[in-house]
Amino acid sequence: MQENSRWHTFGSSDEVAVAVYEQILKAAEQAIAKNDAFKLVLAGGSTPEKVYRLLAKADLDWSKWFIYHGDERCLPVDHADRNSLMAEKSFLDTVAIPAEQIFNIPAELGPELGAKAYADVVAKALPFDLVLLGMGEDGHTASLFPGHVHDVNALTHAVYNSPKPPSERVSISAKALSDTCELIFVITGANKQEAVKAWRAGADLPVATLFPRQSVDVYIDSDAFNGAV
Repeated sequence: MQENSRWHTFGSSDEVAVAVYEQILKAAEQAIAKNDAFKLVLAGGSTPEKVYRLLAKADLDWSKWFIYHGDERCLPVDHADRNSLMAEKSFLDTVAIPAEQIFNIPAELGPELGAKAYADVVAKALPFDLVLLGMGEDGHTASLFPGHVHDVNALTHAVYNSPKPPSERVSISAKALSDTCELIFVITGANKQEAVKAWRAGADLPVATLFPRQSVDVYIDSDAFNGAV
């Protein structure tokens, strides 16, 4: 487990979503005041979706927001399982972020071409202001899976043989995801207990490979945290 991690425990996934939403607003305010822009990396998954639905209702000046995705599945752009489509339906289609400031991963091109194209986008964006990540039952994050070997110096990865369908994906690398002012993991559900326990015990999991300049913040509900201490 990262030595500079901070764990924030809440009673429910809804409470986690509210806390993460409030932290995003703080981070956006600080980044815009400092750099006149807020560069946010979105995660996929059900709990982040709750966060996005809260953001969709916020009355903000969206003109300074820049949106990226931590990973994407190699599926057609209108496929229901795309992270980008979930983000659009729950958040991005509702707010006035300029279209040219939303950077979807072109995973429909396939793993290699999609990763190569997005590496150029990431290189221009770094450092990010805030990266949101989830965690799977196996300790994966974004599309960085246990046992997969990647070039540690790359900004993006072509992902094959994912243990979860679809097997082909594109992911931002651990190195690039770590290049951020703030990194937040959003973890909910009893099915995450074993992975959380292993992570806290120092297991070699993908979630443990990220080392941002500041601390890692883990926002977790009691269902996921109980038994993991």
